[in-house]
Amino acid sequence: MAIRVEHEVHERRKGRNYGVGLILLGFIGIVFGLTVVKVIQLGDAGQFERFDHVARPQLIPQEEASE
Repeated sequence: MAIRVEHEVHERRKGRNYGVGLILLGFIGIVFGLTVVKVIQLGDAGQFERFDHVARPQLIPQEEASE
């Protein structure tokens, strides 16, 4: 039978690991929330594709291109 005694250092590390895990989950939640808000405010997915500061003629509708 193995002797299984948990040292107090293990308890402290476990508590810190839980704390770091909660902080990481909070950070992921904030980034996800900001992403959702940005996508909702954009509305049309075509606007999201256009926002790369590069002129791409294939994204311009044919009505605008002929004017």
